[in-house]
Amino acid sequence: MSTLTIFDAARTAPEKNPEPCPARAIPAVLGADLRVPVKGGRLAGYANLDYAASAPCLEQVSAAVAAALPAYSSVHRGAGYASQLTTARYEQARHTVRAFVGARTDDAVVFTRNTTDATNLLARCLPEGTTVVVFDTEHHASLLPWQRVVRLAPPAFPGEAVRAADDTLAGIDGPKLLVVTAASNVTGELWPVAALAHIAHRHGARILVDAAQLVPHRPLNLTALDLDYVAFSGHKLYAPFGAGALVGRGDWLAAGDPYLKGGGAVRAVGEDGADWHDDPEPRHEAGTPNVLGAIALAAACDALTATGWTPLVREEERLLARLRAGLAAIDGVRELSLWGPGHPRVGIVSFTVDGHPAREVAETLSAEHGIGVRDGKFCAHPFVRHLLGTQDGGCADGTASAVRASIGIGTTEEHVDRLLAALRDLAGR
Repeated sequence: MSTLTIFDAARTAPEKNPEPCPARAIPAVLGADLRVPVKGGRLAGYANLDYAASAPCLEQVSAAVAAALPAYSSVHRGAGYASQLTTARYEQARHTVRAFVGARTDDAVVFTRNTTDATNLLARCLPEGTTVVVFDTEHHASLLPWQRVVRLAPPAFPGEAVRAADDTLAGIDGPKLLVVTAASNVTGELWPVAALAHIAHRHGARILVDAAQLVPHRPLNLTALDLDYVAFSGHKLYAPFGAGALVGRGDWLAAGDPYLKGGGAVRAVGEDGADWHDDPEPRHEAGTPNVLGAIALAAACDALTATGWTPLVREEERLLARLRAGLAAIDGVRELSLWGPGHPRVGIVSFTVDGHPAREVAETLSAEHGIGVRDGKFCAHPFVRHLLGTQDGGCADGTASAVRASIGIGTTEEHVDRLLAALRDLAGR
């Protein structure tokens, strides 16, 4: 199987010195003009390089929420005009999200709080006796919700991931689910989800893909990749209003116990109990849903689709190449990678600085340079420990940790260059 097939036609390497895309092609984010206090009492423009944790809000998303607020009302059961309009907007958001991820027409779209919530929802709906297969490279949201789980060691190369899944699934009887990320939240590396989906289905298993770090950076087509479920978060997709989604096959969701039990999830309640909805969308969305969060999520999907992925990907690759080349040129800075520097990835880079604990690096970048990055183990403790090996990341308590810089819409060359200059200064101290 070719690399392009495995990685779903992902680019195998960034372009050499690609030309910047026109600024007008890229949507704007709120907070681009934010100024923050730095050492010496001055103010500096904020260099937000923490997109992998939470992305800023797109202007189109803010506008969509503001437009919905005056008529905001209850959904699904109100007869009033505002209720009917709000219901229509909420259900249209569901259709927009379904189209954004290329889902099948009969796939369910269940609105959740975030990727973690979506994964836990599916965990509650697995058929009895289901065995879950997951790599130790995963985010805790994919590692922890399962009752019956087989954890696989970090693979040395992509083909080993496919072979390990193949061998493991072949030895499991009964229902089984393979869980894998599309793009690592630690290294940004893309995983061979198409090949893994093929292997899963060959063994009668289903596949859940954590797309939280993919969908802000690359297009996703659930149908073309033959995925069963995808989960992602609005707050990483420029829609920080508390909504995410689980998208996929409805049968397990329709048969599973309602995630929340209450109004909206039932058709009727009598003396003998409740008659739950068979439709998985209302079945798992009891209570008043996060209507504004769903509208915001759909607005982000619309904005990215309208922009087109070509300018977004080209600009990200240009900035990512600049960042990684700069890091590689600094003595004492080591980029973390599972599959090597040439492997395709999105705009996420984790690294260590010799002699400086990760928290010290992050605090220095913030206090002295107005740069926001993330430090720690990124809710992927086993994976970060594996990447660091015997290193402790400079932490006095012996716990492995690293620094993560992540980019997205709103990142500029100046942000990247400021980070590199600050790291050069720190590494030389």
